[in-house]
Amino acid sequence: MPDHEVVILRIGHRPERDQRVTTHVGLTARALGAKGMYLAASDKGVAESIADVVDRWGGNFFCEDNVKWRSCIKNWKAEGGIVVHLTMYGLNLPDIIGEIRPHARILVIVGAEKVPGEIYGLADYNVAVTSQPHSEISSLALFLDHLASGTGFAHEFPGAKIRIIPSKAGKQTEGL
Repeated sequence: MPDHEVVILRIGHRPERDQRVTTHVGLTARALGAKGMYLAASDKGVAESIADVVDRWGGNFFCEDNVKWRSCIKNWKAEGGIVVHLTMYGLNLPDIIGEIRPHARILVIVGAEKVPGEIYGLADYNVAVTSQPHSEISSLALFLDHLASGTGFAHEFPGAKIRIIPSKAGKQTEGL
């Protein structure tokens, strides 16, 4: 997503329960071109896991935990960015992505548990990625893919110590 600065705001994370899913939210964001993730909870384990992947697989993705979500949203908007909340109650993704795509700075809110109702009012766009319950990981992947018009598979990750070599069968890598 060279034309976009996309950062994820993960809210509702419960460290005792959501570590794996939140880590996968971050990894999905990184793989599909986002610049980083703010975590509105204290969980150094998630931040360290993502930093380890970035170290081995390259790129410049950040993960900052213990972020206050209201301040994060306020600051993002004050710096000229928009806020997109992924939900099943918003406007359908295919119907609204064209309006979102021109914006250069996008903060994407991805909830874990039920998000505070206030989020719906703070978001510039409440975007439905289907109107059925499903994973926040899949919602984020679909949103980022639509935002980048399907170019997410072409990302380069500078500084990678490991690279996968596409192959029809088997696992081929170079590096470590």
